[in-house]
Amino acid sequence: MAPIVAMCSPALRLIFRHGSRGVTKSRTSALTTSSIRFGVASAPPPANEEPVAEPKEENVVVDQALATCQEENRKLLETVKTIDDKYKRSLAENENLRMRMLKQVEEARVFGIQKFCKDMLEVADVLGSALESVPRDAVKPDNPHLENLYKGLEMTQAQLQSIFRRHGLVQVNPLGEKFNPNDHQAVFVHKDASKPPGTVAVVSKIGYKLKDRTIRPAMVGVVEAP
Repeated sequence: MAPIVAMCSPALRLIFRHGSRGVTKSRTSALTTSSIRFGVASAPPPANEEPVAEPKEENVVVDQALATCQEENRKLLETVKTIDDKYKRSLAENENLRMRMLKQVEEARVFGIQKFCKDMLEVADVLGSALESVPRDAVKPDNPHLENLYKGLEMTQAQLQSIFRRHGLVQVNPLGEKFNPNDHQAVFVHKDASKPPGTVAVVSKIGYKLKDRTIRPAMVGVVEAP
C-alpha cells in the first residue's frame, strides 16, 4: 500500500496518514478495554501465592550491621565504666584533699601560737626560779616587803599558768613516771636502788605540751640499771 500512497496527491497522503493513526489508536483502545473487561492486565495475584523470599545478600548485610552495633555497644559500655571509675576516684581524692586542708587549717589555728608559747616559757621559768630561790620559811610577817613580793610572784605565776591552760598549754612533770623519749629528755642518770630502772627520779626543768604536741620535753634524770 505504500507505493499507492506515494502516487497520491499530498492531500490524500495526509488523509491516509491520519486514517492509519486513527485505526491504530482505535485498536489500542479496544485492546485496553478488552483487557480491563476480562481482567487480564490488572488481575491480582492468587491468594495462596507465597511471598518472594528476600535475597541472601540482604541478610548478610543485616547480620554485619548487627555485629557492628554490638561491638560499638561493648566499647561504649567499657568507656562508661572507665569514666565512672575515674569519676569516683576523683571524688575520693577531692574528699581526701578537703579533709587534709581542714586539718591543716585547724593545726594552723591551734599551733600558730607555738613559737609565742615557747618564748613565754622562758618567762615562766624565770618566775619559777625566783620563787624557788626564796625559802618558804623565810617568808614571815615580820618581813612584809619580802612577803608581799613573794605573794606577788606566786599570783603572777598562777595567772600565767591559767593563761597557758586556757590556750591548751600544759605542764609536763614526769617525776616518778616511766621514761618516755617522746616527752622527756634524759640529761643524766641517777642511782636509786628503791626505784626500778628507767624511772624518772629527778626533773631539772618542767616540760610543756600544746594540744598533745610536745613543744619542750622535760629535762630529767633517769634511774639506771644496777
